Amino acid sequence: MPAPMRKLKGACVSVLLLLCITCVVATANADSRRYKRTVEKYTMPDVTLVNQDGKKVLFKSFMESDQPIVVDFIYGTCTTICPVLSAGYANLQKKFASGGQKLRLVSITIDPENDTPKVMKEYLKRYRAQPGWDFLTGTRADIDLVMRAFNAYIPDKMSHYPLNLIRSPKDGSWVRLFGIMSSREFMDEYLLVAGK
Repeated sequence: MPAPMRKLKGACVSVLLLLCITCVVATANADSRRYKRTVEKYTMPDVTLVNQDGKKVLFKSFMESDQPIVVDFIYGTCTTICPVLSAGYANLQKKFASGGQKLRLVSITIDPENDTPKVMKEYLKRYRAQPGWDFLTGTRADIDLVMRAFNAYIPDKMSHYPLNLIRSPKDGSWVRLFGIMSSREFMDEYLLVAGK
């Protein structure tokens, strides 16, 4: 092969190698966050739900707070996504408890036909939930209204997905976190919303 062709071939190989490295680095950076983050505005429905202690909760006013609120949708007999989401809540509570801070965590059932206050209380006990983590149920119609309000409606519990929402007390906006997060990512997102 003539020398100019060898130089051209070497230059092409170098450019291709550089492009491959750039693609790998870009892909690694894109994949480092395995969840999707958006900021949304939601209007809370004026419904009455029930917590794990059997107490009525006026949902709309319950969601209005001067501190961040974290919300997820789970059910008591779930063995897939819900334990992962609940472990995230437990870790978040534990980390903040060590600093003497309390969180407002709200889990809303997507299986109100089966998630009674007793079932929900036992579920929270499994995760060593501390005060400040409430599990809410209600009628199917009211739960559907809440799910639709958060753009999280699913036709049945088997098709649910990993979703956490964090309400900013500053402007009432919600950070929507779709996907599985590490404890560190969850903590960082919470601190970002809380402004700490």
